[in-house]
Amino acid sequence: MPEERRGPPAADRPPLRIGLTGGIASGKSAVANAFRSLGVPVIDTDEIARQVVEPNTPGLAAVAATFGPSVLGPDGRLDRRRLRAIVFHNAAERRRLEEILHPRIRVRMNELSAESGGPYQILVIPLLVETGLKPSVDRVLVVDCPPAVQIERLMRRDGSSEQEARSMLAAQTSRNERLAQADDVIANDSDVAALARRARELDARYRELAAERSGSGTQRD
Repeated sequence: MPEERRGPPAADRPPLRIGLTGGIASGKSAVANAFRSLGVPVIDTDEIARQVVEPNTPGLAAVAATFGPSVLGPDGRLDRRRLRAIVFHNAAERRRLEEILHPRIRVRMNELSAESGGPYQILVIPLLVETGLKPSVDRVLVVDCPPAVQIERLMRRDGSSEQEARSMLAAQTSRNERLAQADDVIANDSDVAALARRARELDARYRELAAERSGSGTQRD
């Protein structure tokens, strides 16, 4: 007879974690909101990234010590535009910033995940592929749209020139590389209703996977 191996009790297993990622201006926030509307816990690392450099935090102190007081505004808050100008075209400086922020973001992300519960969770991680965080999630959900749509959105949203928008896209993982890491894809090149419909389809699928996971306490060799 095959030997039975019992996993941890279902109640002790963490929720299924879905890593939501996509290129800049691909529509990650719209997708996250679609899942929120379905009652799914959403943990957004962009929000966490802002929190870890709030005034009087160790994160902000570390950034100012590394890049100088010029990255602070008159109110003592981080001047994101100035910091972005320093790191955007300088890979070494960008790595220095990542070494400060990413460990703090990862710790807080895991704390919020442990607190949030739910059968499954959406973890919004824009740089999931670039930062090697794929092992932190159970599945990767990529929000995808054509680069031309991203450029148009960036120009409209941020007032960027076309050249600036193209530079921002070029600084990220390519569309093909990101899609190669995907378990699931949401195409965000249509209307809000289509996006919401696809989110509902995936919600049903993820709840099925979560139920299977919670019921799989017994494994066989």
